[in-house]
Amino acid sequence: MASDGGTMINSKAASIKAELISNKKAGSYNHMVFSVGELAAHCKPGNFVAIKVGGPTSAMVLRRAFAIYRASMRSDGMGLLELVVAPYGNGSKWLASQEAGSVVDVIAPLGTSFGIPVEPVNALLVGGGYGSAPLFALAETLKQRGCRVDMVLGASTAAKIYAPLEGKRSVNSLTITTDDGSAGTMGRVSDVLSQLIQENEVDVIYSCGPMAMLQAITEISTAHDVVHQCSVEESMACGIGVCMTCVLPVQGDDGVIRMTRTCVEGPVMDGNRVLWSTSREIPDGVWGK
Repeated sequence: MASDGGTMINSKAASIKAELISNKKAGSYNHMVFSVGELAAHCKPGNFVAIKVGGPTSAMVLRRAFAIYRASMRSDGMGLLELVVAPYGNGSKWLASQEAGSVVDVIAPLGTSFGIPVEPVNALLVGGGYGSAPLFALAETLKQRGCRVDMVLGASTAAKIYAPLEGKRSVNSLTITTDDGSAGTMGRVSDVLSQLIQENEVDVIYSCGPMAMLQAITEISTAHDVVHQCSVEESMACGIGVCMTCVLPVQGDDGVIRMTRTCVEGPVMDGNRVLWSTSREIPDGVWGK
């Protein structure tokens, strides 16, 4: 059950001009749909896109990375790419402000995808805030493989839980947690995981969200001897493996720790291989240090 790991940019990636088909508010976020032609057929759950933001005269020279929410091919041959955008920074605010008919510069699909089991397993999907976006398409894929799929969605408050109704339709059971108790169970996703793992006899956890959340999930998955595939949220300046700003210390199959590019060898990684508690410093034992 491995990801599409490798040392080169995603072989299916291409740079295209994508037309924005629709842009609708969805709670605290924007649900955006782009026409991307045949490129949609190559996008898998866990892949991301890198979008040029700000327009031709903008000082924002770096692309912004966004996880793919869903990709599909319509019966008329149109390929659609859907994103969930949180308009927080200048780049995401610019993108969220675009209207239908606008054209943006997109590179997709990028990065690794979630590994899909060849036989039915019991899977637990865990998402934090808009980080849960790529998990919905993953849930559909896993269900098609005959897997039992349970989901946990967490956020600071109810307004930041993305698409809870869709989540409920997509899985066998949905658990919601909020820091302030405004929806579901008061607390964090990590507070409910141990019980769900035991009750549902979970074989694998898939997660996407803030790094602190991913670290907490890894600690729990390790304690229960459960596989943990996580999509890491690390800042990516280029998205294609050139700038080295998104590196994380990861232990390879050979036991060697290397500073690994999350945009190329990730963003989907084996959570148990990531050295989470490094305070963004290169730890002792890294190859070459």
